Amino acid sequence: MKIRKVPMRTCVVTKEKCEKKDLIRVVRTNEGSVIVDLTGKVNGRGAYLKKNLAVFQKAKQNKILEKVLEVEIPEIVYEKLNELIK
Repeated sequence: MKIRKVPMRTCVVTKEKCEKKDLIRVVRTNEGSVIVDLTGKVNGRGAYLKKNLAVFQKAKQNKILEKVLEVEIPEIVYEKLNELIK
């Protein structure tokens, strides 16, 4: 039986490579809106965050997602991320 390759992605805060299933993807769509992508398949520019409350707080405090996605992040996106991590 063939062994499947595990997709690895890099957290934008910690710069740590993790399995894709251990991260949360935030996407800037082609229209410019920002959404949390639970499927990992939405078209657009994506950024990955570890599922860790400390990492989330650091990303929000330092506005790392805004820098990576090059767009202002609405508060509702941060609230949804907070719910998913907890």
